[in-house]
This record gives sequence, C-alpha cells and structure tokens, in this order.
Amino acid sequence: MDHVQQVRKQIANYLFAVLLIENFIVIGAMWYAQNYLAISPFIVLGAGLAVALISSLLLASTASKLTMQPLKAIWQIILHIAPEGNTPMAPPDTAKLKIGRELVTNLTGQIYQLASVAERVAASTKIENADLSHSFVANNLPLPLIVMDSSETIKFANQAVAEYIGIAASELIGKNVYMALDMSFPNDDTFDTWLKDAKQNNATSIHSWERVRLNVRDNHPTRLFDLAGYYNKDNSDQMETIMVLFDHTKQYSQDDQAISFIALSVHELRTPLTLLRGYIEVFEDELAGKVDPQLFDFMQKMSATAQQLTSFVNNILNVARIDDDQLELQLHEEDWYSILTSAVENLSLRAKVRGITLETTIAPNLPAVGVDRLSIHEVLNNLIDNAIKYSGTSPIIKIDAHTTTEGLVETTIEDFGLGIATNVLPNLFTKFYRDHRNRAQIGGTGLGLYLAKTMVSAHGGNLWVRSKEDSGSTFGFTLLPYSQLSEEAKKNGDNGIVRGAHGWIKNHSMYRR
Repeated sequence: MDHVQQVRKQIANYLFAVLLIENFIVIGAMWYAQNYLAISPFIVLGAGLAVALISSLLLASTASKLTMQPLKAIWQIILHIAPEGNTPMAPPDTAKLKIGRELVTNLTGQIYQLASVAERVAASTKIENADLSHSFVANNLPLPLIVMDSSETIKFANQAVAEYIGIAASELIGKNVYMALDMSFPNDDTFDTWLKDAKQNNATSIHSWERVRLNVRDNHPTRLFDLAGYYNKDNSDQMETIMVLFDHTKQYSQDDQAISFIALSVHELRTPLTLLRGYIEVFEDELAGKVDPQLFDFMQKMSATAQQLTSFVNNILNVARIDDDQLELQLHEEDWYSILTSAVENLSLRAKVRGITLETTIAPNLPAVGVDRLSIHEVLNNLIDNAIKYSGTSPIIKIDAHTTTEGLVETTIEDFGLGIATNVLPNLFTKFYRDHRNRAQIGGTGLGLYLAKTMVSAHGGNLWVRSKEDSGSTFGFTLLPYSQLSEEAKKNGDNGIVRGAHGWIKNHSMYRR
C-alpha cells in the first residue's frame, strides 16, 4: 500500500471513529434524559439537536486539525528551505504527527533532495554566467571584446579580438591589458587616464576614443580603430572594465597614406623653396631703396608667400612624423620673451602684406619655459597665421603673454575677424577639419590647429579657443615653467628632456620604458 492510500485509510478510520463517538453521545444523552429525568420528548429532542450541533462543531475542528497535519508539515518544510521575506521557519517534528507520518517523511526527503539539486544547478549557472567563455553572445560577437578585473588583468577575450591582434585568446587571459595591447592615442585623453579617474570618482563610467593605433607583433598589420570602454566598480562577477574595438583600419589608413604621399611629395619642395627664399632675401637687401616702391612691394609679397609655403611644407612633414611616432621634441630652458618676439617678427611681413598690425604685449619677468624651440615656433606660426587668414577686414591682431594664477606661462592670439560658429568648435583641432562655410574662400590644409594642439600637449600644456561668429577669435595655450620640469630633466641625465610628439600621449609607456 502506498503512502497516499495509507493516509486516506487513516483519515477514514479517524472520521468513522469521530462520527461514531458523536452519535453515541447524542443518542445516549437523549435516552438518559427521557428515561431518568422524565423530560418532555420535545425538550429532549431539542436538547439532543443542540448537543449534536455543539459536538459536531468541536469534533469537526479537531478532525480538521488532525487531517491537515501532513499538509501543514510539508508547508513548514518548504518555508524552511525557501523562507518568505528571508525569515527561515523551523522544520516540523514529524515524530509527533498522528496522521501521514510516513508520507510526510518520504516527501521531506524528496524536497530536500530537489532543493539540493536546485542549489547546485543555480550555482553552476551563476558560475557559467560569470565565465564569459560559456556565453554564446560574447564568444560570437563580431566585435573584438576584452573584459578585465579591478587590476586591469584580462579575464576574458573573445575570438574576434584574438584574430584582430594576432594573439590567441588563451594567451591573453591573465595578462595585464597594458602589456597585451600596445595602444597609442591622438591626444592625452587615453584609456588609462580615463580608467584611473573613473575608479577614483565614479561607480560607473562610459567613454569612447577615435583613431586609436594598435601596434602588434610578429609582422601582424598595425590596426587603427575606435575604442569604447565601460567601467563598473566592485562588480560581483569580477568583470569591472569592458573594452570594445571598432575597426577603421582601412578608412584611417587611407588618411595616413595620403599624408605620407603628400609628405614625400612636398619633401622635394624644400630644397628649391630654400633657394627661392634665399634669393628673395638677397634681392630685398640689395634692392631696398633702389627700385620703385611698387616693385619692392611685390618683392615683399613674394617673400610673404614663400614663408607661407614653407609653413605649409613644415606642417605636412611634421604631421607625417607625428603619425609615424618619429617626431621628437628636445625640451630646453628657454626665454619666452625672445622666442615670442622672434616669431612675431618673422610673421610681421605676412601680416603687413594683408594690411594687419601685430600688437604684442609681454609681461615682464616671465619665468623660463621648457620648450623645443623649433616645434614651439611652429605652434606660434600656425596660430598667428590662422589669425591673419581669418581677420577679414580687421586691421589688428593682439598677442599677449603673461603668467596665470597657477604659475603657467600663457600666450593668447586674438583677432577681430570672422569668428567661429559654435557647432564648429568641437571639431576644430581634428586633423583635416575645415569649416565648410569659408574653406572655398580661405586656403588651408586643416592641419595647422591639429599640429598646434598636438605639440602643445606634448609640451605638457593646454591649447584652448574662445570665439563668437563675426566677432573674432582668441586662441591661447599654456606652457610649463622649466622649473617644474627640472626633476624630469634630472632623470634624463642632461640639460634637456627628450619627448616624442606622442610623449605622454602614449597610453601605457610607463610599462615599457
């Protein structure tokens, strides 16, 4: 006989006994009252019905409690295993059960066994969910994906990233991401600086980068891509940081190849251009005061044009060197007054030809700065030349040099010409970018401001712009006093600091030098 049939028989026997006792009590009470108490039959009948009703209620309550004991015990067992509101219930004492003891005992064993299996399945599922190697989506995502823990150690790398960088996914697991990926960024907004800031100041953070270069090994082709990063502090699954790579190698390589081709072409212009400028300078010296003023004016315009062409050639060559990571800066202690006045003097002829006067104001006692003289001349040339080109009919450009409240040397170039639209400002320092509204009227390559921004950043400074359309523009940049570079200079063991144009723009140079 199974346990259910046994419980049914126990309940039937119990109910039979209860009903038998109840009937015996009612009939006995009526017989006694009629034969020994001489009470009217009607009263005896009424009293019998009342006794029957009361006894039925009492016996029904007792019977329901006893027959519900097995169900109550099972309910207690379930709540003991999976408590409501995280408050556990004590398990039932099955030894005290009068009905269904065997059934409850058997079901209790089954429930505990099922709960144990469920716990193992849940734990296994959690482990598999935390381990992305079991994730169909992560493994088959066509985009290169890397997941790191709090120490920037790679916990997961999908097959796409393995193929993208030419390293097996198994070799990437357990490595520090900066050792595994040799990334270069176009400015000082790098992955590691963002991640450090996010860890200090945010619980979660999302950021993206464009034109990131990945230098790979074993003759694997260099990759150019956009990068997206996601940070989630104290992630319980140890997936704190996620990187996703979006390949644009073909698109960005075409830009780089165009620069390389143009650089190769314009390089051949340097020798004849140098000769041309030399002859023009000789003619200016020899013919000054000896020829018609109009002819001499033509000679000055030729000189200014030659200077502008020289700046164009230098910009192309410098951009090519920066993109190839081959432009090095030699930072030395320099007098900013002499550098700035020299640059303004060189550009004054170009401004004069356009009918523009360069007004220079330099604060006294400026501290010496740590700069590469040639590259900082390129910065000044590009910024002042930009002001000349976009001055319109305005006859003046103001150049000011002073010390900021933070002790930095700041230089501003202010024109009062065309100005810049607000929607153009975010892209102003992007390579090849030019405002479509005036690029047909004003010549240029879209490289000058990109170069200036890159070189100022490599010096440890900051380049900024403030502008209003039709009201002119102000470009300013800061430089560190040489005294703030002295400790770094001592480490280099000489009087200067060698720094690439990507200098501390390199994402993880700290791990390789």
